[in-house]
Amino acid sequence: MIISASRRTDIPARYHKWLIGRLKAGWALVPNPMNPKQVTRVDLTYEAVDGLVLWTKNPLPMLPELRGLEPYPCYFQFTLTPYGRDIEPGLPDKHELMDGFIRLSGEIGRSRVIWRYDPILLTPRYDWGFHLDAFSQMAEKLSPYTEKCIFSFLDSYRCMAKAARELGVQYPSADRQAGMARELAGIAGRYGLRLETCAEPLDLSVYGIHRARCIDAGLLSRISGWPVKAGKAASQRPECGCAQSVDIGMYSSCQNRCLYCYANHSAKALEESARLHDPEGPMLINRGFHA
Repeated sequence: MIISASRRTDIPARYHKWLIGRLKAGWALVPNPMNPKQVTRVDLTYEAVDGLVLWTKNPLPMLPELRGLEPYPCYFQFTLTPYGRDIEPGLPDKHELMDGFIRLSGEIGRSRVIWRYDPILLTPRYDWGFHLDAFSQMAEKLSPYTEKCIFSFLDSYRCMAKAARELGVQYPSADRQAGMARELAGIAGRYGLRLETCAEPLDLSVYGIHRARCIDAGLLSRISGWPVKAGKAASQRPECGCAQSVDIGMYSSCQNRCLYCYANHSAKALEESARLHDPEGPMLINRGFHA
């Protein structure tokens, strides 16, 4: 079993103490996102877990506690974009995060820290020229500390519709996206980075860009030294290459508060999650359920 921690919230940034505690306990309670009263007890013992995939925009709070992840095979999907606090209000300065990326890579190895330039958000302020400059500068600094970069173009979600209107978000055509991807591929190639897309319907293989497996059983096999077998994730989009995993996060709990986030469904739910979180509880957000 592969554990995803988490597509639904930033556990390393906001709930790392809870995660380390649950790994020590060997189990966690995870409610069904569609039916919170349906709760599953997930086995987190070393014998049951083939590997951990940690998703974050800010691993800095977790860096002092990386030993708590041992002996689990693990790697990080680290989203690092050039947006300011007008878009990502809950994140530290980006120079500090880039330094954190380098520190994390130094601790666990460059193959285990994957850079995500995701999503590509186009607005009058963050136009394509801005992205080309930013991606080039970031690729130059980060390329010695990672092997690849995964990117995607912004998808439209109902929960971010108001913010998208206020920001003047632009959704480029498929032809324009292909042209943008070709330019990114040229920059990535200059710095020796593999470039992959996350669940994009476009076939960009002509530019040397392939579809990512963000939950990657092959990578976990190489990290662990034994074969990790997992079928294709059935609940993801058709273009998603991820292996099957169990996500232990909860929606509407990420205090990074990025304006483009698909996982925070309402401001009210987000405030409730901050109030109810118990770092020693069996669930990420303790809503009264107990073992």
